[in-house]
Amino acid sequence: MLNEQLRRHLRHFAKRLAPHGGTVDHAFERRLAKLHYGPRERAALSFLTPGAVAKALTEDSKRSGFFEQVEYYGRRLAKLNLQPGEIIGALGEYDRLLTPLLTKLSPEAKESFRWVREQLHFCVILTLNNAYYQVREAETQAFYELFRGELESRNLHDLSHRFLETLALFCRADGAHLFLAEPGTRVWQRRGSLDKAESIDGAERIVNGALAHRLGKAQCWTWKDKAGPGDVLLDAKWSSRFHTCWSIPLNNGGQLGGVMQFGFRRPYEWLPREQELLMAAAERCWMAAEKARLVDSLAQREDEIRTLAARMLHVEEAERRRISRELHDEAGQSLLTVRLQLEMIEKAMPPAVEPLRVRLSEAREVTEGTIIEIRRLIAALSPAVLEQLGLGAALRQLVSRHRRSYPVRIKLQLTRMQNLPKKSEIIVYRLVQECLNNIAKHSKATHVMISAVSADGMLRLQVEDNGLGFRVDEALEKRGSFGLSGIRERVALMGGTCSISSSTDCQTKNTTKPRHDRARAVGDKKTSAWKGTRIRIELPLGEAASGLRA
Repeated sequence: MLNEQLRRHLRHFAKRLAPHGGTVDHAFERRLAKLHYGPRERAALSFLTPGAVAKALTEDSKRSGFFEQVEYYGRRLAKLNLQPGEIIGALGEYDRLLTPLLTKLSPEAKESFRWVREQLHFCVILTLNNAYYQVREAETQAFYELFRGELESRNLHDLSHRFLETLALFCRADGAHLFLAEPGTRVWQRRGSLDKAESIDGAERIVNGALAHRLGKAQCWTWKDKAGPGDVLLDAKWSSRFHTCWSIPLNNGGQLGGVMQFGFRRPYEWLPREQELLMAAAERCWMAAEKARLVDSLAQREDEIRTLAARMLHVEEAERRRISRELHDEAGQSLLTVRLQLEMIEKAMPPAVEPLRVRLSEAREVTEGTIIEIRRLIAALSPAVLEQLGLGAALRQLVSRHRRSYPVRIKLQLTRMQNLPKKSEIIVYRLVQECLNNIAKHSKATHVMISAVSADGMLRLQVEDNGLGFRVDEALEKRGSFGLSGIRERVALMGGTCSISSSTDCQTKNTTKPRHDRARAVGDKKTSAWKGTRIRIELPLGEAASGLRA
């Protein structure tokens, strides 16, 4: 744009304008004041007039920085919330002030100056468009980073640092602090810091009512001769290290919940558009901080519930073992003694009392049946084979007992059941036990398929029957029924996934998102005609699972 022809005309234009430059500039200042342009707006506009531009372009030392100067003051006007149309209108006022000075020129000179002014106008408008774009782009990028930080932050600490980093980069701050008020107290804790001299969080400050009132509005302080409102700074060291400080409150419905403060080593004026963005960011920061606090609190409560549930499972297994020992050592031994005594009395009775012998035989048979039932209960409460031989042998014994008690065909497939965590074995055994109990009570199934495989750090269990089926939603919401709910809770406690589907409604309920497995999807299409109930469970193995996430 700045070719040699334009530069030659600019030098002539500047030479003609030089004797009247001061007069025109003063008249331009007065005209802008009458049009209600503010002092900062008038100061920035004075660097964009044709006279200022011509002077800058004709000086060799300033020629290379012309566009940087126009961009700088263009960005400043954008941050002052001055619309592009208002800038063009102000520059039009300057052109009208120049018109009387050019009346005595020859037609050829007038045409030359008109062409120069048009070229200058084009250069300024093009550079201003770029400057406004830079400001809008920076604002958009800042809000995008705030939104991204809110989504990606794992806790309140990460969230605070992401927000401070984004906003400090936007306003070019040399230091930043974020203080949040502890609920129900006057203690404000530093949740984030970007101060290069002190980047450790956790400092506290007691904020009384008077200080909270002063911090309740957005402020910009500039120190002169090291004097400033140091009592309002939540970090007292800033008064000796920074020249300018911005303070932005975090309000929630009129209640002050915290403050962000930014420090600058040089004078840095706070412009309206920057203030508006920081106030909007502070509101978003407060809402995100409250959300992060709730999430942290919820996660803590969930950990407590999970720990309590794990403890309850441990207590439940211990109580099962105690009851089984009591049944074996007390009731079981006593019944064996009763059975032996009845058998001895039965043999010692004379033939003359045959009716009494028959009744004793019936009592002995009832006692033997009770002993068998107690042994079954003992095995169900605390299977010794699980402790001694592992999960595979315990499941085979469980299936064998179930076959003897109920007229159902059960197929059991086990793969890689060795070296599993003991608590994982107990959980899987109880899950299969509960599934078989539900099938026996409700399904009227004739065939049951149980498969369990351990691979890739996961244990996959599937129990399938050809029974009547049921509506999954109704079964899960039914009060007084804890079979399916107990299965899901045990699986969730282990950090696994559970899906329950039934042919009645073909509806599946998952504790977590199902794994996307292409091969499994193909298999599901092939078994679309399947009838009955299917329960699929995936449990993670390893230390985390074996510890029941305690």
